[in-house]
Amino acid sequence: MAKLVFGMNVSLDGYVDHQEFAPGPKLFRHWIEQVGGLTGSVYGRRMYEIMRYWDDDHPEWTADKHAFAAAWRKQPKGVASRTLKAVGPNATLVSDDIVAVIRDLKARLNGEIDVSGPDLAGSLSGVIDEYRLYFHPVVLGRGTPFFAGTRPALRFVASDLIDENVVRLTYVPA
Repeated sequence: MAKLVFGMNVSLDGYVDHQEFAPGPKLFRHWIEQVGGLTGSVYGRRMYEIMRYWDDDHPEWTADKHAFAAAWRKQPKGVASRTLKAVGPNATLVSDDIVAVIRDLKARLNGEIDVSGPDLAGSLSGVIDEYRLYFHPVVLGRGTPFFAGTRPALRFVASDLIDENVVRLTYVPA
């Protein structure tokens, strides 16, 4: 049975915004390994549209960026959206009962399935097996909260220093 994991970079005050803080080299390599080891990912529309950046090579990319793009492209992706009409390579559009689709994937697959996007994760409370918060030393004061929607009761299970400025806290449903 697969494990459904929601993990994202987050500010100290609980907001996610990919434009406000970028991962340093060590954290970026962590994300390459993380994404490369996934069984698959499920994206909300907005997060998927942001991540589509990795579908096309860019001449200014470093070797690490090419490695991340390769890892991202190879994994199967589900995209939860009622407004998109089509999705890119190695992606499947899910416009109906996303919870039923996730439950089916968890039952059929092994490994980790990543949930990307706080709105989508908020709609999957009760199905997510693990939450990973990657705290950056930034206070935003505004934006999209990591926990959008229902706030699950959680139990702390681990903390890890990922790079000199980022701590990952891991929780499971209580």
